[in-house]
Amino acid sequence: MDSLQAIQYELALLVRLITAHSPQLGSLDRSEYLILCELEDTGPLAINVIAEKLMLNISTASRQVGTLETKKYIRRYPDPTNGRISLIEITAAGLEVLQRVQNARYDFYNEILHEWSPEKLKGLEANLSQLNFDLKRGKRKN
Repeated sequence: MDSLQAIQYELALLVRLITAHSPQLGSLDRSEYLILCELEDTGPLAINVIAEKLMLNISTASRQVGTLETKKYIRRYPDPTNGRISLIEITAAGLEVLQRVQNARYDFYNEILHEWSPEKLKGLEANLSQLNFDLKRGKRKN
């Protein structure tokens, strides 16, 4: 098996294993978690920006934002510079649940990775960041 074959298999297995452990990782599903993280990091965003950042189509992003709005984890308000656009921001309840989930995730990964050296952890962080960056850019040979 060459490296790319091993990588594609390991990534598929990683997604499966994380999904299997997801009940331990808190009460937000992956989409809710990522949207709330984006809003916490950057502040209010328009739905199209959320969709672009997470590589979602607008209808999927709208549905996920609607779910978060129903749960009162976000709120919409008109963009003061363009009233035709709504901005989405995280609420206090959304921030509270996000912090609980982030803590649960931190504890989970801390338990799994506690024997890794700081250098190995930094290497994993750098490689995952680079992989996500390249995936977002859609780097691809045709």
